[in-house]
Amino acid sequence: MSFYRSFLLLLSCFYVVFSGANASDIITSSEPLRDSGTVFSSGKRFKLGFFSPRNSANRYVGIMFNLPSPTPTVVWVANRDKPINDSSGLLTLSEDGNLVILNGLKEIIWSSSISNSMKNSTAQLLDTGNLILKDSSNGKVLWESFQYPTDSLLQLMKMGIDKSTNSTGLLKSWRSPDDPSVGSFSAGIQLQYIPQAFIWNNTAPYWRSSPWDKQIYIGMPEMKSSYRSGVELVADNAGSVYQTYSNGNQSWILYYSLNSTGSYQEKVWDQSKKDWVVTWANPRSECDIYAKCGAFGSCNPKSSPICSCIQGFKPKNEGEWEKGEWSGGCIRRTALDCERNKTDVEKGKKDGFLKMQTMGVPDFVIWVSSAKEDCESDCLSNCSCMAYSYYTGIGCMHWNRSLIDIQEYYMDGAADLFIRLAYSEFAANDKKDFPVAAIAITVSIGSIIVILCGYLFWKLLAKHRERKTKSEAFFREASPKCYQNGMIKDDINQVKIEDITLYSFNMLATATDRFHSASKLGQGGFGPVYKGKLPDGQEIAVKRLSHSSGQGLQEFMNEVVVISRLQHRNLVRLLGCCTERGEKILVYDFMPNRSLDAYLFGSRQEKFLDWSKRAIIIEGTGRGLLYLHRDSRLRIIHRDLKASNILLDEYLNPKISDFGMARIFGGNQDQARTIRVVGTYGYMAPEYAMHGRFSEKSDVYSFGVLILEIVSGRKNSSFYDDEGELTLLAYAWKLWNENNIIKLIDPKIFVSSFEKQMVRCVHIGLLCVQEYAEDRPNVSTVLSMLTSDMAELSTPKQPAFTGGHASPQQSQGSVNTDTITVLEPR
Repeated sequence: MSFYRSFLLLLSCFYVVFSGANASDIITSSEPLRDSGTVFSSGKRFKLGFFSPRNSANRYVGIMFNLPSPTPTVVWVANRDKPINDSSGLLTLSEDGNLVILNGLKEIIWSSSISNSMKNSTAQLLDTGNLILKDSSNGKVLWESFQYPTDSLLQLMKMGIDKSTNSTGLLKSWRSPDDPSVGSFSAGIQLQYIPQAFIWNNTAPYWRSSPWDKQIYIGMPEMKSSYRSGVELVADNAGSVYQTYSNGNQSWILYYSLNSTGSYQEKVWDQSKKDWVVTWANPRSECDIYAKCGAFGSCNPKSSPICSCIQGFKPKNEGEWEKGEWSGGCIRRTALDCERNKTDVEKGKKDGFLKMQTMGVPDFVIWVSSAKEDCESDCLSNCSCMAYSYYTGIGCMHWNRSLIDIQEYYMDGAADLFIRLAYSEFAANDKKDFPVAAIAITVSIGSIIVILCGYLFWKLLAKHRERKTKSEAFFREASPKCYQNGMIKDDINQVKIEDITLYSFNMLATATDRFHSASKLGQGGFGPVYKGKLPDGQEIAVKRLSHSSGQGLQEFMNEVVVISRLQHRNLVRLLGCCTERGEKILVYDFMPNRSLDAYLFGSRQEKFLDWSKRAIIIEGTGRGLLYLHRDSRLRIIHRDLKASNILLDEYLNPKISDFGMARIFGGNQDQARTIRVVGTYGYMAPEYAMHGRFSEKSDVYSFGVLILEIVSGRKNSSFYDDEGELTLLAYAWKLWNENNIIKLIDPKIFVSSFEKQMVRCVHIGLLCVQEYAEDRPNVSTVLSMLTSDMAELSTPKQPAFTGGHASPQQSQGSVNTDTITVLEPR
């Protein structure tokens, strides 16, 4: 027995020596870290050890995420400019208490370099990824890696200037993916008057955010603090200005990094792929490159060319501008009032301001204390003021020099910029005295123009008739029965479909590998959906109408008509269709994250969807619905809004899909009635399900059910075996009356700091599902309530379908939530 114990003791000694793994998260002079060893943080979130980049034999000491990734995710490197060329390296504590890296010759390759000698020190890797050096006697932190970042920003780390620790935290890129030495790019916060984030290429600005409005950088809604789990920028009177973030949902692993090409990225760990997913990155386009269009030039990534001079300005060098060299910028065509000579006849005519909407404002902003109503006049009274803008959260901003780095945005949250121009740039064409010859010439030219316009109008009318004939021929060929019965003629008259692409069957078959089962994304009552790739590499989703689907033909035609010309960031885009060989096929943009229901109720449950992301999905869905109801050139009622019809793009932004049930409303039409009730039980408003009446308010009802499902993580029809067999609506109403609405919130996403926002969403959801349509708010009001904490919410009335237990028969109207339920009232 004694021999057996001795053998086990000896074996354990060999294990400790040869495994190289430290027993704790501590490094001391007696327990150094060797090249073969690893130190893990207490919660095993991070590890510290030696590593070699890909395609390199050099050895470095780094902090890494402890994740099952094929290559280590290194977030901090100690000896980034002094690698060790063999495996003899040692991380230990020197006699003066510094943390040092030694090579095989016991030479110091790297040191923490604290000036005060402290022999009783230890190093510890925290679960935040911070490596600290502390005094063992009193626990005082002497040095920490968070004060010396490399290319990555972890939560609680500070990027910028922190006067309390006299540290400047700049992210500095690797030279290349194979070389962690300091590269060309750095990122940090610059404080002039209002903080802005910058990326520099060596010392030259490479990318710049717009000013910080105490929640986001203007024009960067992806940085919203409620969305990104606590992104915060601190600027105090002591001179500190730094950006940090805290992740409220610890199951969601994310960090920010600056790569060797100058791209600042947010990365989120995808557990299913065992890899990182880049959810956003800056620069986003060529227009994000600093001062791309020079002074007084505006950059639009959707234009060609991307650079143009602001109205009232012209290229400084026409030749260079035509060659695509825009850095020289633009100059003013007409001098401002205060810049003109006193003898100038224009003297006394006041300058004006050109309004440019949704802009990335210029660099070198100056904050002024003017009230909103005085911001313009104060700029006008200062001859050096070139532009102004007023933005909630910042206040009045002026620019007193050439306007640099202006970009046109296509997103919510951007600013309106007012550019100062001379009076003559706005003046209407003045009436002037023309000589008789000039009048004759003018009349002649006018006559020619009238004749040309008449001819062009005739050609346009002929083209329109031809286009309409082709459109009707397409529909007649695709669905002769529907066309003959007049089911879609009215819709054809309300929408043009000339821009829709008609794909060949062979092209779609090739794109989907002959509609192979391995390409199938899902199956609904209409038929299967496949993933495909076109010859140009574009990924698509192909919905193939099943021949056995009797109800799918009209829905196919309806979807082509309704969404062929709709464009909105929160609507899925129809690329085209195919009607060859008797097929009915629709082609859409591919949504890599599929549908919302898979995340809320299915196999992807909990993936990424913390409260912040769910709030963005709610708001984005509302914005898409508002576009359908009010902002598009057609007024459209969706009639089948549900979780399975909300698709998620690569960044998990919501896209409303499946317009097979949608109806177009006339300009003065508020509601309609049908004898063919279509939709999915549980999402249908009572007036629609019972009487066939539908309107904007019936979509609002469906939206309310969706809000409650997103907040609770439960299906409306998932309460049959618990909670007294109540529906989700009835359960929410019960908790509301018991003043216990917090119980409804999905416990997996509950964070106390967001409690008020979650409860408010439940309140809004209950307002949307009130029994009578006239009691429900419209979508515009719902969005206002979602995005503003200031709005006072009314008390909801009892929702529909809460009078008793859920009916099992009713609940089985659609076994597959993707299947369309059709109810025929008698």
